[in-house]
Amino acid sequence: MTATNKSRSGGTFSADVTAPGTPTRGYDRFRSGWEEQVGSAYPAPPFTPGSIGDFRISARAVKVHDSMIADVHSESLIGGVFDPRDDRALMHVVRHRAWSFTRRRGAEITVSAGHFALRHSGPSTFEVAQGTTAKVLILPASALQPLIGDRLIAGSAASAEMRLLMAHVHLVGEMFDDLTPAGAQAAHGALIELVKGVLRQEFDDTEPRLALALAQAAKDLVDSRLADPDLSPSMLARELNVSVRTLHRAFAAAEESVAGYIRRSRLEQARLQLLASRGRPSISELAAHWQFADSSHFIRAFKRQYGQTPAEFARSSGGPAPGA
Repeated sequence: MTATNKSRSGGTFSADVTAPGTPTRGYDRFRSGWEEQVGSAYPAPPFTPGSIGDFRISARAVKVHDSMIADVHSESLIGGVFDPRDDRALMHVVRHRAWSFTRRRGAEITVSAGHFALRHSGPSTFEVAQGTTAKVLILPASALQPLIGDRLIAGSAASAEMRLLMAHVHLVGEMFDDLTPAGAQAAHGALIELVKGVLRQEFDDTEPRLALALAQAAKDLVDSRLADPDLSPSMLARELNVSVRTLHRAFAAAEESVAGYIRRSRLEQARLQLLASRGRPSISELAAHWQFADSSHFIRAFKRQYGQTPAEFARSSGGPAPGA
């Protein structure tokens, strides 16, 4: 287990307790690492392992004020009860396999990949997650309790609100080491507002703190649909439930246009294809696949971006020039 203590309001946490052992021993090692790295001022979620079952997980996390953002892989989590007196909210966004929750006197809810569950830490919960990978947020319940109550809320991670939240979480993880105390405070405030947006199923698209998250969510969508002929600012705005004007304003804050990002990303993918030693596409095939009007438009755009035509680039990389 390793740690980097950045400041009183932030830090990182890393733990691996996937080695075979009793569930109590596994959780005790996890809690000991948490206390050493995060500190007693922000205790680990109080968890009582079952007398049977397992507790083998690995986690990497960043702490921003009174919230934690963690990437968790559960080798085997079976059983156990979270203390209902703990005043925090937990969100599990499942990326691989599934995480099941059974609340006392309640039905079981299984959260599959591409979905999330959000709950206040009480009442107690029995959990099962084997070979599961998830993003886990630990948040102050005081800010969210009026919207959560005692419910266990589940939904799709593909909603506009969840796309923004996950984009912001990604940005915080990427930028954490460079955040000033004021930046960490702003990142924390935006995190709470975006979780509230998920619970309300809407967000304030005029909130300036959310501009970077909106731009990142749009970029994530672009990256997943680069070859789509319908990819455009208006399509992205519809997917993210904002106006085109709001989307352009968010990109302006990131000092790039929507169309510019789409074009640059498509050209980069075309450049990578030109490096292929086998099955290298022709210029016309690249232009058509990456939605350029024709070969001439593609060649001009490529030369503006990289200072060489596609054929010149291919020859300089050690391969034959692609066909027309």
